[in-house]
Amino acid sequence: MVALVAPWIAPHSPDVQRNYDILANQAPSATYPFGTDPYGRDVLSRVLYGARVSLSLAFAAVALALLLGTTYGATAGLLGGAVDRWLMRALDVALSLPRLLLLLAVTAFWPHVSLFALIVLLGTTGWFDVARLVRGEVQALAERDFLVAARATGVPRRRVLWRHVLPHLVPLLVVSASLNVASTIALEAGLSYLGLGVQDPTPSWGTILRDGSGVLDSHWWLTLFPGLATILAIMACHALGDALRDLFAMDQVPA
Repeated sequence: MVALVAPWIAPHSPDVQRNYDILANQAPSATYPFGTDPYGRDVLSRVLYGARVSLSLAFAAVALALLLGTTYGATAGLLGGAVDRWLMRALDVALSLPRLLLLLAVTAFWPHVSLFALIVLLGTTGWFDVARLVRGEVQALAERDFLVAARATGVPRRRVLWRHVLPHLVPLLVVSASLNVASTIALEAGLSYLGLGVQDPTPSWGTILRDGSGVLDSHWWLTLFPGLATILAIMACHALGDALRDLFAMDQVPA
């Protein structure tokens, strides 16, 4: 909600430098509750607008990862046989690559990574675990009576996937999405902190943390407030994932 209403509740523009010589690195006060950064920008406004950027990136990247992972995993689980074996071996290779190191290697070659490119990078490197989960769930569903009956009556595989398989994957995908959003927020913040993600003057929690690097002892507010926002968002996503998992587990318990 804070991210949605940021343009109406932010006291200042997040990227306008005002009276640099006077306002730079001011400690929190009544006028600037979160203080100002080295360029005289209001940290509170940048944290509010940074929520829009960080959360939007995470949601879009996770949506792309779910699309790729569901397609890949469902294909492997439904086709089975040699196709499943080859797809899983390729997935094992992908899972053996550390995601963070892969992102660092790719972004290091680009002087400036656009928001769209960052979404694509985070999404195309975050679907491997989703694919494995979906493949296992599809294989378990394949033994259920309703899918056996559907195949026995000649229902095309495409219709089996859309009508019978995907609806049963929704609980798994929703829980996985909430947990993946948390990890993606942390990844984006880390990349932006290193200067390989979101670039100034666009505010994100990682770029605000970067402004406070090296001056934690004297300008603690540059690290404290964006750090708290990042931690709270990650904790909220994990709490939501746990609650949804418990909810779906209760729905599956026979009355």
